[in-house]
Parts: sequence; structure tokens; C-alpha cells
Amino acid sequence: MKRNRITAVVPMRHSSERVPGKNYRDFAGKPLFHHVVQTLLDCSQIDQVVVDTDSPIVIDQCAKSFPTVLVLERPENLRDGSIPMNDVLLNTINQVPSEFYLQTHSTNPLLSTKTLSEAIAKFLELYPLYDSLFSVTRRHVRFWDSLARPINHNSNILLRTQDLPPIFEENSCFYLFTKAILERKHNRIGDRPFMYELPEAEAQDIDVELNFIMAELLFKNLNNL
Repeated sequence: MKRNRITAVVPMRHSSERVPGKNYRDFAGKPLFHHVVQTLLDCSQIDQVVVDTDSPIVIDQCAKSFPTVLVLERPENLRDGSIPMNDVLLNTINQVPSEFYLQTHSTNPLLSTKTLSEAIAKFLELYPLYDSLFSVTRRHVRFWDSLARPINHNSNILLRTQDLPPIFEENSCFYLFTKAILERKHNRIGDRPFMYELPEAEAQDIDVELNFIMAELLFKNLNNL
């Protein structure tokens, strides 16, 4: 098999505990996963889009709507929800040779092709000084741990939140990494990762029902639907 420069991977399970059927549920007029797959296909730096799934619905829809997408059926031993994502990814990338892998989720429907393209360009410009990249959201809020200890501020000095030193949330929208990093660290984040800031609107991740409702409302508003 030809070795790609950049392969995009979208893992999707058929079942979802907190939002049943979310990957193929209607989102602003089309199944949720269609949004991110089309975004990836529209990104010129991506050579191949791969969908890893155990869902017959996703497999069927990919064949009809995205014939250029490589669909890999997830083996039985990797289908349980408790299986670490890194194990799933190792199985996937072992089947598709590539210099770099970009992994995202169907649950990030507001992610734009422009943002992905700019992130890839930045990573390739910085590599190998930075060995991986992951998306983050900048936060200016007061965080506390479970013992009521301040994490990112001095509780005796009441700064305005906008004046607090920023803290960055790993938003799980996308990761750029190599096979060697995933094999060696069992992690998508390497030893020298670059944190790529996303616009907050694009960083929406659908994890629970409220996220689905809010993301769809925002998507419709931004796209005048």
C-alpha cells in the first residue's frame, strides 16, 4: 500500500451510552459524522480519510456518500467502550502506512477545513522541533481542585478573570502524531507537543445530550440555517 504523507482517522462506535446513536443522528439536516468527514475531505493536505467503525449504518452511509473514504471494520476485541482509544488507533494505523496521522472525532462538527489546514501547515513548519500537535482551548477562569485549593490563581489576590494567566484545555478536537510516538508512548501526544489554539466556537465537543443541543444551535446560527 502507498505511504501517505498525512492520513486522517475518524474512529466511531455504533453504540453510544450517553447520547444514543449520536454518530449517525441527524445534526442540522445530515448525520452528525457527515460534517467532519466532509471537512476532512475538503482539506487539501490530507491524502486519505479513514473511518474505523463497527457500525453497519456508518459503513453503509460511507459507501453511498463518501466512496473515497477508506472504511475499516473494527475487530470484535476492540469494540467495547472500555477499550482505550490508543489501542483502537494502533490497530487502524498499522493498516494504513503514513508519515503523519491526524485523528479527530465525528463529535466535533463545527471544526472547519480552514482551521485544520492552518494547523497542519503550522505543524509541518515546526516539525521535528515539535514532534506532535494537539488542539486546545484557552481559558481565563478560576480553577480549583477537589480540596478547594486554587490551581491557576492566588485566592488572596482577586484578579479579573481576563487578567489571569491563561490555562489551556485539551479539547480533543484533533491530534497530529506519528506511528512511532503512538507505539512508543501509547499516547497521541509526544515528548515535545505543540498546543494549537482553536476558536471556541469550533471547539464544541458532543459528549452528552446538552452538548448536542448547544452545538446544533450554534452550527445553525453560524451557518444561517
